[in-house]
Amino acid sequence: MYNFRIIEKLQKIDEDIQRSQLNYHSKRVLVSKEFTFDAAHHLHNYEGKCKNLHGHTYRVVFGLSGYTDERGIMLDFGDIKEIWKQKIEIYLDHRYLNETLPPMNTTAENIVVWIYEKFNEALLDEQLYNGARVEFIRLYETPTSYAEARREWMEVE
Repeated sequence: MYNFRIIEKLQKIDEDIQRSQLNYHSKRVLVSKEFTFDAAHHLHNYEGKCKNLHGHTYRVVFGLSGYTDERGIMLDFGDIKEIWKQKIEIYLDHRYLNETLPPMNTTAENIVVWIYEKFNEALLDEQLYNGARVEFIRLYETPTSYAEARREWMEVE
């Protein structure tokens, strides 16, 4: 059995909680958001089915870290969605990747690095997000197969 109750009074800012209490900590945290897109591609210099034109429903997982602001928010999920839609998805969704991406073999390994670079570039352009940085991008080509780019790998090389 569940005990449900109706909240009698919603907490009000500056009455029940002070603005200085909104940010609980000063630690780095990671937020994650996922998106999907459908695209066609084929691989060059490859002997196998993927040398032929074919498509995938890709899934992208972003892992972004930073410090929370005075409200306790590191990076609004809506801002992540806007960066995705305006700077990255336009090159990927319902596109022929061999045509819309820079010259490369359109492997998951190459595409995930391109997505990492585009999102990282967008964060640096904004410079609003309390030290926000890309920690990882995971690109699923199928439900069980993915490639990943991580910050520590991208910055070292």
